Amino acid sequence: MKKTIYIIRHGETDLNKLGIVQGRGMDTSLNERGLEQAEAFYQAYKQIPFDKIYTSSLKRTHQTVQKYIDSGIPWVQYPGLDELGWGIHEGQESTEELTSHFHNLVTQWRAGELHHKFERGESPLEVKERQLIVLEHLIEENSDQNILICMHGRAMRLFLCLLTNRPLAEMDEFPHSNTTLYKLGYDGKEFQILEFNNTHHLNKLS
Repeated sequence: MKKTIYIIRHGETDLNKLGIVQGRGMDTSLNERGLEQAEAFYQAYKQIPFDKIYTSSLKRTHQTVQKYIDSGIPWVQYPGLDELGWGIHEGQESTEELTSHFHNLVTQWRAGELHHKFERGESPLEVKERQLIVLEHLIEENSDQNILICMHGRAMRLFLCLLTNRPLAEMDEFPHSNTTLYKLGYDGKEFQILEFNNTHHLNKLS
């Protein structure tokens, strides 16, 4: 069955604003700006007849699409949509040393060395394994034609690679900001990107 998938990143949190590392291990709430972004997205897309909402298990995604949830649209939480775990660096402020560690790790990923990760963290390959479970539900035969997914930046990049059959090493080809939208069409066999990094709903925010 054909489906249309709307994938957005969650709204801003204080840790986003402060540049503090925020992965799977940080269950933070939206800040005032994040709530404004969520409201802007809702106002722009509330006319879409969504059949199902998927979010991660972290509350910043729930809060971003709360108005859709409150309207009675069926909602499922999938841990497979959680952000990549940054391990021992979760909650740390950005420093020159930490920035260097991140740069080195991302460089390894871009070179296809996708098993690398921070201590007690996750690799892109591990995230892919849990996302495959979500993908199975996404493409199963049912009456869901319009699906709204709210997730996280790095995890979203990996999920978009998975959906579009791109190598995970190309994840950085998918830019993102808070509540950015990627809209995809599914024809029963493959996904096609219909809207790329769309933030038009944020144009009226100061």
